[in-house]
Amino acid sequence: MFLRNAWYVGAWGTEVGRQKMLRRTLLNEPVVFFRQEDGTPVALADKCAHRHAPLSAGKLVGDNIQCPYHGLEYNADGDCVRVPGQSKVPPGCRVQSYPVVERYQWIWIWMGDPALANPDDIEDFHWMDHPDWRAKGERMHLQADYKLLIENLLELSHLSYVHANTLGTGAVAEEQMKFERDDRSVTLTRWILDSPVSTMFQKLGGFAQNEHVDRWQHVTWTPPAFVKLDVGAARANTGAVDGDRSQGFGYRNLNAITPETNNTAHYFWAQARDFRVDENWITDMFVEATNEAFSEDLWIIGLQQENLNSGNTHPRVDINHDGAAIQAIRILETMIKEENNHVSNIFPGFIIFSGSIDFLIFFIK
Repeated sequence: MFLRNAWYVGAWGTEVGRQKMLRRTLLNEPVVFFRQEDGTPVALADKCAHRHAPLSAGKLVGDNIQCPYHGLEYNADGDCVRVPGQSKVPPGCRVQSYPVVERYQWIWIWMGDPALANPDDIEDFHWMDHPDWRAKGERMHLQADYKLLIENLLELSHLSYVHANTLGTGAVAEEQMKFERDDRSVTLTRWILDSPVSTMFQKLGGFAQNEHVDRWQHVTWTPPAFVKLDVGAARANTGAVDGDRSQGFGYRNLNAITPETNNTAHYFWAQARDFRVDENWITDMFVEATNEAFSEDLWIIGLQQENLNSGNTHPRVDINHDGAAIQAIRILETMIKEENNHVSNIFPGFIIFSGSIDFLIFFIK
């Protein structure tokens, strides 16, 4: 089950155009993205109402999308407006249209109740297009449950092991974090004082190879699957309780995870910085280094999912570093349960199999 009444990132804006439509599975549903002639993005269920052929394999006719199988045409609202060979469109001939908003370089999609889709509720990722910042990122494909990636991003002690040659040093795993939670968010903070500098921070901050630094990690999770990291390093301020950020540099690692299926997900991420913004080589190096590090994450999480799929795993054991991740997953699962209970109260006697109203099945008692 997924939280459906929420905004998710469906695509980078650059992925969606008119020359080639984008088919993408989101929350177990096939979706087609395209742009109208004025550039407005559209998202429809990617299955024709006639015989369920994928509309994404068809073509655009003005602002309408034409099915590749029998030529039925649909407008941006999902209504069939033309059926070849007949003047009347059959009653109920339409496909699901999803609310979409283009913001922060991403195209956001709402796959729940359209009446609840408020663009003001879109998560704040203003660093992505703020004039004082430079941001660039990618989409990666996770072969695992999206919640495992949430846990990964909220449990950064793994930097010492998974990212030993990129982001981490041995000191990270030895430092405890502090975390707080409320009804809809979890934040964690960790300072790693007087520690060896990582390879990536050497390149970005101009630190010497053997220099010691004070590193900070400030991480915020919000539902359903957004994780924003404020991270950086400063020259070691030996003996201080916390480091002095003014003596170093910091940046934002921005993450939006969208479930594809029960055991796969789309991982949208970007690195944003407000230093040396005119040096494009830093932007490219940043993305290349982050891609390398995140590929390491996807590798270990994929192996983790393989073991979970085996069905022979023992109950999980938690450690101190898991605190923030445990709280985030609890909040998320509570929200999903509340949403499902709300749907069950509206449609008593229905059982939800996929989380979509299209798949509600009624059992006569």
